[in-house]
Amino acid sequence: MLRRTTGRLLLLLLVVTGSAGTIKDNSLSKSERKYAITIMKDSHKDVVKATKGLSGAQLDFRTSPDRWSVKECVYHIAAAEKLLWSMFEGAMKNPPNPEKRAEIKVQDDALVQMVQDRSKKNQAPEPLQPKNTGYRDLADALADFKATRTEHIKYIRNSTEDMRDRVVQMPFGWIDCYQLYIFIAAHSKRHTLQLTEVKAAAGFPKE
Repeated sequence: MLRRTTGRLLLLLLVVTGSAGTIKDNSLSKSERKYAITIMKDSHKDVVKATKGLSGAQLDFRTSPDRWSVKECVYHIAAAEKLLWSMFEGAMKNPPNPEKRAEIKVQDDALVQMVQDRSKKNQAPEPLQPKNTGYRDLADALADFKATRTEHIKYIRNSTEDMRDRVVQMPFGWIDCYQLYIFIAAHSKRHTLQLTEVKAAAGFPKE
């Protein structure tokens, strides 16, 4: 009886002092994870669908000399996927900084809409200019995009890391790492919309 009582007292002491271990689950909710996977999958499918069956003339068509072709948009999408992911990985290696969450002014859905908004255009950095991406052709870029996107979807399926309490500063403001993750998918969607505009332009080859 004494041994049992002593054991209970020790367990109580461990719990009270925290020595028994406190599990803090900072992983994503089911809805957050599902949303991220869905937007990643759908935006990849959109790229593949938008370029399927296009001829060489259609892939290379430009509305003007300073505008990107369909193929060049895909080169940019594939290259940006890797660069943005390296930013994500770098941010995730930093310690959590939940005190910065107050700086975040945008909700997840609003962020996605903002990134996809084609009414505001910016110049891509030099490394992400299509001519600097190093891709040989459309198939090369699509294969690379598929490989990296597959890994990114696998990551979000299984990750238990704390993305919400890692906050990073972007040119447009502060976001957390979960938002940076969905930013990547929204970015590819933005440029899929761009290549769709090229396909809809006057003068686009019929074959």
